[in-house]
Amino acid sequence: MGETKTVEKKGRAIALLPIGVFLVIFLGSGIITGDFYAMPAIVAFLIALAVAFLQNKSLSFNHKIGVIAKGVGDENIITMSLIFLCAGGFSGAVTAAGGVESTVNLGLSVLPPSVAVVGLFVIGCFISVSMGTSMGTIAALAPIAVGISEKTGFSMAICIGAVMCGAMFGDNLSMISDTTIAAVKTQGCEMKDKFKENFLIVLPAAVITIVAFFFITKDASFEMTGELTYNVWKVIPYLLVLVGALIGINVFVVLIGGTIVSLVVGVATETIALDQIFIAVGGGEVNGQIIGGVTGMYDITVISIVVACIVSLVKEYGGIQFILNIFKKLIKGEKGAEVGIAGLALAVDCCTANNTVAIVMAGPIAKEIATEYDVDPKRSASLLDIFSSVGQGLIPYGAQMLSAASLTGLTPFNILPYMYYPILMAVSAFLFIAFRKRKATEI
Repeated sequence: MGETKTVEKKGRAIALLPIGVFLVIFLGSGIITGDFYAMPAIVAFLIALAVAFLQNKSLSFNHKIGVIAKGVGDENIITMSLIFLCAGGFSGAVTAAGGVESTVNLGLSVLPPSVAVVGLFVIGCFISVSMGTSMGTIAALAPIAVGISEKTGFSMAICIGAVMCGAMFGDNLSMISDTTIAAVKTQGCEMKDKFKENFLIVLPAAVITIVAFFFITKDASFEMTGELTYNVWKVIPYLLVLVGALIGINVFVVLIGGTIVSLVVGVATETIALDQIFIAVGGGEVNGQIIGGVTGMYDITVISIVVACIVSLVKEYGGIQFILNIFKKLIKGEKGAEVGIAGLALAVDCCTANNTVAIVMAGPIAKEIATEYDVDPKRSASLLDIFSSVGQGLIPYGAQMLSAASLTGLTPFNILPYMYYPILMAVSAFLFIAFRKRKATEI
């Protein structure tokens, strides 16, 4: 044990080799094929894990197994994985009950036609916060953005840009988003505390985004000719989960309760047949979205476990300490530490093109930096989530941008000029770091 502590104190650059191998394989594959999702991330991570096992021959194989077992068995990793699955179940259940369609139509019915594009952003914010998925939000609203573009005469890029901005709002802020779950669990804070901290930082960005879209579209109007049918009861599961998480009810209780309420609403509104509830949960033809929501979280759950293994070995070999030693030379005080966490999250997201994976990878390092420089856990969690979402909303090879482009026939570079929110979110966060008053009693 004494030898291990000495290694960790000094730090070793070579210990970071597995992370380097992952980035080379993942980025190399994307550059060569032109598709950053051609190679599954889990394959690159497994290769990186194999490299980690081959390193440091002074430690036995059994010792290394013990190290990763402790890493994977960490309370935060286990809790995070279970929350991922529960969040997927809720998302699938509320979709099966018709909640997404009702929420979108309700929003479009309430908002005046003259603010249709602003409405796309606002509805996107609510849908993404409620669903916890930017991809699901884009899929739900992209067809509506196409229709609004055709009827108003505004470019498709402006309309889908509003959808993208709204999607990234909830991706960062939602309490059932996998990014939020990962950020909270890697930093060791409560979801409600992170939400409040995060919301104050991004609120100015959201308000300015609304103003920007209003001014560039204020001279247009249109009238929806299609019927906007909705059922207020189908929106209730979203509201229950949102309110429950805000007032501090245990996240498992909130998500499981939301799933049950979604099924009850589905049966009551005859969207889900009573005798098909359990068939639906098992992947039945009518409502296979429920199990699909759970299985949709398998990848990120497995990736989180494998990344925990890699990070455990990298830390054991002195890699985390090496990074911390570099930061100690560059960082001056709490503000510097916050900027360092922000830069770390942004850089890793640009390399991985997946903000959840970026948080899972950068989280342990950010936690060490936060502890070293007395950065509040809810603040480090917010910065991790914010700046990984900033990167994800702006990189042209991210899944969100590629999805929005493919659904509308645009290119990512057509949409980028209208991605106001991620840019403003970064500006707001940096201003928050620079000018926020710090209390002497804060830790």
